[in-house]
Amino acid sequence: MLRIDRSIYDQIVAHARRDHPDEACGIVAGPVGSDRPERFIEMINAERSPTFYRFDSLEQLKVWREMDDRDEEPVVIYHSHTATEAYPSRTDVSYASEPGAHYVLVSTRDPETAELRSYRILDGEITEEPVEVTGAPTGR
Repeated sequence: MLRIDRSIYDQIVAHARRDHPDEACGIVAGPVGSDRPERFIEMINAERSPTFYRFDSLEQLKVWREMDDRDEEPVVIYHSHTATEAYPSRTDVSYASEPGAHYVLVSTRDPETAELRSYRILDGEITEEPVEVTGAPTGR
């Protein structure tokens, strides 16, 4: 199960909506071994595409080094789908290289509804998991 604070959930959804019609991407870092997503890190989609995302390699190197310095790891790796459901594509599965991470997808196909789902992806196997949003709802 992914437990995520309302403020981080809202930041992920806001980033996905802001970058629409292109896919948005980023991570949420947390203390190594904790499985606690604590630090939201919005990243650049180097592809600037509505159907594909890729972290900018220099930005990714900087972020991963920063996490190492802070004894953090990527707890959540997120991106958006702009026209389809929040389910990993074959490409998403092929790029899933962090075995301990929660892979979060947000669909922005409906501007009125936030469809956020989380998966574990290990050795090409996709397992959906429940998402528990903690903390008070923010004003809308």
